[in-house]
Amino acid sequence: MSNDDDRLRPLRDKIDNLDRQIIALLSERASVALDVGKIKHETGAPVFRPEREQQVLKKLAGINPGPIKAEGIKAIWTEIMSACRSVEAIQTVAYLGPIGTFSEEAASKFFGSGTHQKSCQTLDEIFRQVESDHSEFGVVPIENSSEGVISRTLDLLLESNVTIIGEVSLPIRHNLLSLHGRMEDAVQVLAHPQALAQCQQWLNSHVPQLQRQAVASNGEAAKLAALNPQYLAIASMNAAQSYGLQILCEGIQDDLHNRTRFVVIGKQACGPSGRDQTSLILSVANQPGAVYRLLAPLDEFNVSMNRFESRPARTGTWEYYFYIDIDGHQTDVNVAKALDKLKTIAAYYKCLGSYPKSSL
Repeated sequence: MSNDDDRLRPLRDKIDNLDRQIIALLSERASVALDVGKIKHETGAPVFRPEREQQVLKKLAGINPGPIKAEGIKAIWTEIMSACRSVEAIQTVAYLGPIGTFSEEAASKFFGSGTHQKSCQTLDEIFRQVESDHSEFGVVPIENSSEGVISRTLDLLLESNVTIIGEVSLPIRHNLLSLHGRMEDAVQVLAHPQALAQCQQWLNSHVPQLQRQAVASNGEAAKLAALNPQYLAIASMNAAQSYGLQILCEGIQDDLHNRTRFVVIGKQACGPSGRDQTSLILSVANQPGAVYRLLAPLDEFNVSMNRFESRPARTGTWEYYFYIDIDGHQTDVNVAKALDKLKTIAAYYKCLGSYPKSSL
């Protein structure tokens, strides 16, 4: 036995002992979660409470002494809470598939691995899954920092009766993948249209000779590339692992700070977490100063607006729906007053929900 082994053995024994204590505490936590689940079942309360989990994560960040960083603590406890939640009930989360998409990654980041994840081919299908109660939740992209809003998601939020219960922001890192790790076999580059747009400069500079083919998702691109060495896929590291692909080039996105924001949809309402956001859809008559008057209550009651998007109402009269995110929960006193006044001004008013803000 080496001198290093002699020095490491007591430390390894200490880690083994700590692991035993951690397992015992996790089992105790899961047992308490079971008791919580029984009460929730009796009262009809939802299994998943995103505002409660946000409060837990915030509290842990405040008492974390290190050396584990805050993001590490968040990742660990997301999985702990997910595992304990699964003891209460296994819930289904619909995402835009197939396996290996950024939507799947966003679902895992938000819920942890203690859920049943259901792959859907379209955004419409995700909304139908939640509306019909075949899935408790859905995860849908709503905007990208480079390419802007996802129009279909906005339209579906207008048409559907679902509620936004959370959001997750994901850094988007695109990689060029192939079956055998050889560029010379390639004829086409496959990716979602937005991914092709987000990598346009890199593709023009490095592989201008290759055809570009838009497909339903980057996961689909990886799936096809796994079947044909003439295809290269633009996709995530998760997709490479899922489909057994080789990485030709990492990080080929033109914007190094590229991010996509996803919203989590469901049917339950979220209580205040202390760090919330409320999403609205509004419209006004097409009159001079109408939008200014619409937003005046936010200024009057000191409510900050985080996002403002417009979409044509498709009436043929140049009218628009406005998608607005504001700081605070709809039950907060100042927010409630502002919303009450907004309802009297808006020609159309819909609150999509109040939910904890993403911590990025």
